Amino acid sequence: MDERTPLLNRRSTPSESQINNSKLFLAVFAAVLGNFSFGYSLVYPSPVLPKFKSPDADPRLRMDTEQAAWFGSIYTLGAAAGGLGAMLLNDMIGRKLSIMMSAVPSTIGYMLLGGAVNLWMLHVGRFLTGVAGGMTAASIPVYISEISHKSVRGALGSCPQITAVFGALALYALGLVVPWRWLAIAGEVPAVVMVVLLVFMPCSPRRLLSLGREQQAEKALRWLRGNHYDTHIELSAIKHSISTQSKVTLSQLATPVYYRPIIISVVMRFLQQMTGITPILVYLETIFSQSKVSLEPRYDAAIVGAVRLFSVAMAACLMDKAGRKALLYTSSLLMFLSSLTLTMISHTTPYPPGPAPPNLTVSLDYNPHNYTANSLYASHQASAGLIPLISTMVFIFGYAMGWGPITWLLMSEVLPLVTRGVASGLCVTVSWLTAFMLTHAFTHLVDSYGLYAPYLCFTVVCVFCLLFTAVCIPETRGRSLEEIENYFRTGRTFTINRDHSPVQSS
Repeated sequence: MDERTPLLNRRSTPSESQINNSKLFLAVFAAVLGNFSFGYSLVYPSPVLPKFKSPDADPRLRMDTEQAAWFGSIYTLGAAAGGLGAMLLNDMIGRKLSIMMSAVPSTIGYMLLGGAVNLWMLHVGRFLTGVAGGMTAASIPVYISEISHKSVRGALGSCPQITAVFGALALYALGLVVPWRWLAIAGEVPAVVMVVLLVFMPCSPRRLLSLGREQQAEKALRWLRGNHYDTHIELSAIKHSISTQSKVTLSQLATPVYYRPIIISVVMRFLQQMTGITPILVYLETIFSQSKVSLEPRYDAAIVGAVRLFSVAMAACLMDKAGRKALLYTSSLLMFLSSLTLTMISHTTPYPPGPAPPNLTVSLDYNPHNYTANSLYASHQASAGLIPLISTMVFIFGYAMGWGPITWLLMSEVLPLVTRGVASGLCVTVSWLTAFMLTHAFTHLVDSYGLYAPYLCFTVVCVFCLLFTAVCIPETRGRSLEEIENYFRTGRTFTINRDHSPVQSS
C-alpha cells in the first residue's frame, strides 16, 4: 500500500478500486438518523424555554430560573445514563441493536414532551430523550468506523456530527413557525425511520468476526463493499487484529496500548464539553436576548445553526485532506479568538443592561437636534449588536470544523477493539456529566455575574485544547484501524511518522 496516494480518489490498491460505496452510504445514513434526533432533542429548550418563562405561559408549566436550569441540563444527565447503558449494550448485543434500542426512550420522551400538562412530564421527557442521545453518541461512531474502509472513514466519521447539526438546524427552523408541542411530535419521526431502515442493514463485520461468525462477516462485508470486492485481505486484517487481543485485565490497562488511547479519548470528550458548546447551544436564544443582538434571538439561532451545518460539511471535505490535527489547531484557535472577543464584550457591557444615556429621552421633546444624536446612537448600538452574533458564529464555525466531528471520529479510531464498546460508553458518560455541570451552572453564573464569567472560562479551556492537540493527539489520517492499534502497541511517539508505516515495526 502506498500511503502517499491521495485517499479521496480511492485507488490505493486493486481491491479498493472495486469498491462500491452505495450500500455503505445507505447503512451510514440509516445509522446517523439517530444523531439527527440527538441534535434535534439537545437544542429543544432554545426556542421553548422563552415560552415557559413568559408571563403568558400555562401556569402549570411556567418555570423560574432553577426549573429552567433543570429543564436545560437534565438532558445531559439522561445522556450520561445512556452512555453507561451503551457500555454494556455495545458488547452484549452489538452496535447496530444498541442504536435501534435508543428509539424506545426517544419515542417515549417525545410523547411526554408533546402531551405535557405539568413540569414533571417535561423533565422526564427531556431525561428520556437524553438517554437516547447518550446511547446513539456512544454507538453510532463506533458502528460507522467498523463498517467503513479507511479511504472514506474520515468523511463518514464526521457524518454523526453533520446530521446532529442538521437536526439542530431543523429544530431552530421549525421553532420559527411550529408550536412547541408539535416540535416534540415531529422529533419522533427520525427515530422511527431509523429503526425501520436499520432492520435491513448488516451488523459490523468486526463484531461478527469477534463472535466467530466468519460466513456472516464475509457476507456483511461483501454487502458493504460490493460484489466485485475481494474481501479476503480486509477480513484477514480484521482477524489478525482480533487474534492479537484478549480480555483486558486491570494490569493490562496499565500498558500504553490501552491506557493511552483511552486517556486521549476521555480527555478530548472532557475538553470538548468544557469549551461551553452545550450550554451555548441549549440557551442560544436566551444568550442572544441578553447580548442585545440587533436581530430577534430566534432568527439569530437559526443563522448560527446554518453556519454550524456549513462548517461541519466543510470539515467532512477537509478531514482526509488536511488531516485531523490541522483541523483541531484551526478549531482551537478560532474558538479562542471568538470566546476572547465575547469575554471582552460581555465584560464592558453592564449586566443587567445599564440605563440609556442621560437626558436622551427627556430632551427628545425639547431639542430637535437630539434626533440626529438619537439616530447616531441607535446606529452605533445596532453595529455593536452584531459583534456578539458574529463572534458566536465564528465560535460555532470553529467548533464544528474540528473539536465537534473529530472528537467523535478519533474516539472510534484510536480505542482498541477489545475495549471499544466499554471505553466509548465511558467517554460519552464523562462528556455528558461535564455537560450537565456546565449547563446547570451556566444559568446561575449568568444571573450572578453576567455572560462574562462563563465566557472567560471557555477562553481558558480553548488554550488547553491547543496544548493538548500539540502534545497528545496522534495524526490518524490514512491509517487503518489495525495500523492505529499497532502504533500504540509499538510505543512510538504520539506523532505518527507517515514515511514509516507502523505495521512494518511489530
